[in-house]
Amino acid sequence: MLSKIQSLGCRGVTGYAVSVECHVSNGLPGFDIVGLPDAAVKEARERVRSAIKTNGMKFPVSRLTVNLAPADTRKAGTLYDLPVLLGILCATGEIRQPPATAAFLGEVSLAGDIRPVTGALTMALAAEQIGLKELYVPAGNAAEAAFADRVTVYPVENIAQLVHHLRGDRRIAPKTAPRLETEPRFPVDFAEVKAQENVKRALEVAAAGGHNILLVGPPGAGKSMLAKRLPTILPAMNRAEMIETTQVYSVLGLTTPDDPVVRTRPFRAPHHTVSNVAMSGGGSALQPGEMSLADNGVLFLDELPEFSPAVLETMRQPLEDGSITISRANGSVTYPSRFMLVCAMNPCKCGWYGHPSGRCRCSPRDVRRYHARVSGPLLDRIDIIVEVPALEFDELTEPSAGEPSRAIRARVNAARAVQRARYGDDTTTTNAHMGPRALAEFCALSPECEQLMHQAFDSMALTARSYDRILRVARTIADLDGAQTIGLAHLAEAIQYRTYDFSVAEP
Repeated sequence: MLSKIQSLGCRGVTGYAVSVECHVSNGLPGFDIVGLPDAAVKEARERVRSAIKTNGMKFPVSRLTVNLAPADTRKAGTLYDLPVLLGILCATGEIRQPPATAAFLGEVSLAGDIRPVTGALTMALAAEQIGLKELYVPAGNAAEAAFADRVTVYPVENIAQLVHHLRGDRRIAPKTAPRLETEPRFPVDFAEVKAQENVKRALEVAAAGGHNILLVGPPGAGKSMLAKRLPTILPAMNRAEMIETTQVYSVLGLTTPDDPVVRTRPFRAPHHTVSNVAMSGGGSALQPGEMSLADNGVLFLDELPEFSPAVLETMRQPLEDGSITISRANGSVTYPSRFMLVCAMNPCKCGWYGHPSGRCRCSPRDVRRYHARVSGPLLDRIDIIVEVPALEFDELTEPSAGEPSRAIRARVNAARAVQRARYGDDTTTTNAHMGPRALAEFCALSPECEQLMHQAFDSMALTARSYDRILRVARTIADLDGAQTIGLAHLAEAIQYRTYDFSVAEP
């Protein structure tokens, strides 16, 4: 007897169809799984055998062969337990063959319970594209998988429940996608920030255009505090962004039944001791790293020069492309990694270089060596560099009367709406990702602006990339101002954000 059960596979954030073929034949009892299975897939033999017997059904005392097609693609994980079990039950006549438009996935316990798996949303989206109509998943994955619009998701808790459903005795109610909150809630607010008006303005510009930003200042000036409040002024995630980011988190099993979808923009702040693999992703399973976990959100690097140079250099291409490809001997996987890079650093090793108090004891050589840990090409990919001064006593003791995040976010949303209407596609949503053609069309300069830009280019020794990034920032400032064209004030402010002097004078 031969049966065929439809299932799915997941590699990175890409899903694909897998056919589970079960053949029961005469011969010495045996149970083989072929089709490039890994160790976890092979161990399904014992889990499936025990689950069938525990639930009072007959396990065949015959030659049993299971093929996972396509046979030239490596299969990994425990998600094939359920389709293998159903294939055996169909081949032995315990249940009827499910329709070809139905797919099954899930880990089976020895008692027959169905346990959650990783990558459920990715596989549900793949089921849509393949044309499947029904998807049976563990109950713990149902809320996540239900965000696939064109496939009916059935939450399965155990084998007995599924068998009754397939026999038509007791139907399983399909799962509906939970409602998404449109207004994010945060425990912090910009209203709590005292003074630092120039820095808050720079963060507003960065949020409006999706620009990368570097905060430079002494210890205790509030760099980390300001960076942690940046998500409070970013626009709420749309449905497409939620699904894309959730796919990354689902691969690592970071979603839960109570919180199946990433609703707020991620804020990732890895320690400066993070490894290259942890930042970019990789390992034997080709899992995503911090850059992908920050997709559609913020990647915050505190104490930037303390990070390994190799780690910092891995960010250069993802900052340009919005994705990262991990290539290893066993294949390659591409993950989305379109994030805002927010960095913070001290002006020197001790943190007090240039402070009026004269507390710095670093030599010019030490300061230059400290700055040299951040490469020029990486700094060139940062749109805004702003100094965060230490607060004076009077500023600290004054009652906080800062502008709340809600008001700033309203201006950011208005600027983002202008950008969406301007570009009108899914590939370019912010000024930070403006291509060459859009740059020439929407960032045209008047003769007065061209003259100012020429002076800045020569005096600041700008590169072509720096030139383009200044134009993008100027375009964002004009959008915040509601202007159709870039004015002289907009361009001057954008140039100001790249005037921080990293040079160190000799004593």
